[in-house]
Amino acid sequence: MPAKINPKTQVARLSVFSNTFLILLKVFAGVLSGSVSIISEAIHSSMDLLASIIAFFAVKISDTPSDEKHNYGHGKIENVSGVVEGLLIFVAAGWIIFEAISKMVDIQPVESLGIGSLVMLISAGVNTVVSGKLYKTAKATHSVALEADALHLKTDVYTSLGVATGLILMWITKLHWLDPIVAILVALLIIRESFALLKRAFFPLLDVAWDQEELEKLKQIFIAMDVSYHDVKTRRAGNYRFIDFHIEMPPEVPFEQVHNFCNQIETEIHRTFENVQITIHAEPFEN
Repeated sequence: MPAKINPKTQVARLSVFSNTFLILLKVFAGVLSGSVSIISEAIHSSMDLLASIIAFFAVKISDTPSDEKHNYGHGKIENVSGVVEGLLIFVAAGWIIFEAISKMVDIQPVESLGIGSLVMLISAGVNTVVSGKLYKTAKATHSVALEADALHLKTDVYTSLGVATGLILMWITKLHWLDPIVAILVALLIIRESFALLKRAFFPLLDVAWDQEELEKLKQIFIAMDVSYHDVKTRRAGNYRFIDFHIEMPPEVPFEQVHNFCNQIETEIHRTFENVQITIHAEPFEN
């Protein structure tokens, strides 16, 4: 019986293929037209491709079981992947701005505007479909790497539509200086994307606690089960969650009953949160 394909790996592979196709398409249109905004989109897609490749390997590694050297698993590789992807976007944005300023110094007419616009619209359509699949899988699997990849492609949709609009306006107005201006606007959008991605990926590396909504759900579990608890600590690693806390029990309660109660707490937490590892320290009530 063939091995079941990991949905995260499958959708990450789709992203690699779609980005490869779009790079070739944009390079062709960019060379044909001489448009710096289309070339900037090709550079953006190149960064997306590299990010997709990183995400592909990150999601494969993140699901590797824990071992002697990685007792808590490999989940944080997804956060590392997201940070690297964010830095790559900064590099792409800087290169685009450099090229755009060079073009502003020496304005060149842009040719084949119709083909360029069509390529940008095709790119926006393809990335809309692929980013939707990535977001859906990222949400279902709590994958930071796939979420980062989806964010790349979502921004690519907006920038492609922006470039297409700029090319159409040039077609109508014959104002070719619009081309580098559009390219710079694309770069600024990319920088904004990079900042959001770095923030999302970096902070879990510092073992930041769960967000307030999740902590409230956890609190409701404790209240419903009448758990006397303290010293709750939470953190994330990729699509994995970790929590440890202390509970207080009457000193006369048998050990087996304490153990069973801890199991009940763990069961309720697992029902609410996926991929969570729980450590409970039971201690007697303090006088």
